[in-house]
Amino acid sequence: MKIICIGRNYNDHAKEMNSPVPTEPLYFMKPDTAIFREKVYYIPDFTNDLHHEIELVVKISKMGKHIDLKNAGNYYEEIGLGIDFTARDIQQVCKEKGLPWEKAKAFDNSALLANEFFKKSDLNLSNTVFGLRKNDETVQEGNVKDMIFSIDEIICYISKFVTLKPGDLIYTGTPQGVSAVKSGDKLEGYIESTTLFSVEIK
Repeated sequence: MKIICIGRNYNDHAKEMNSPVPTEPLYFMKPDTAIFREKVYYIPDFTNDLHHEIELVVKISKMGKHIDLKNAGNYYEEIGLGIDFTARDIQQVCKEKGLPWEKAKAFDNSALLANEFFKKSDLNLSNTVFGLRKNDETVQEGNVKDMIFSIDEIICYISKFVTLKPGDLIYTGTPQGVSAVKSGDKLEGYIESTTLFSVEIK
């Protein structure tokens, strides 16, 4: 099982990160040890600036390579929700030195994943709202219609380089509002009116 993450897939997030808007999907990968599904999250001791990035997550349903855009919708049946946790201080150092980001993005427990998925057929994938509440305040909210690259475009693009297999997860990018978490915070993620996870930060 692979975890493939898309960077800068919302204009507002690219702007808040002072990064250029991409002209093609940007992706990186996390190992399976990044998956986190518990109720209490402990901030790693190697970072002093851990940020939340709420994202819709696509679960691949069948194997595919060089997938045509018109057929990409046949390769997933479920949509979930997760957080791409980012050690922002480490990421900044890596950026400054021109180094890879794995230390900042691919560490153990860096990919929070809700236990439940929606069936694709139960969502309007041209207008699906999702978001994150921190301590009962909405801090991130996005809509699939605002993605720079659609889910189908992402699948088509990634499959040019990487064979997709059943169970692979694609984190599709985060909207604006990323910020640091601290001990005592409570994070709740939702799609439409359904809360899919609640986690306490320690």
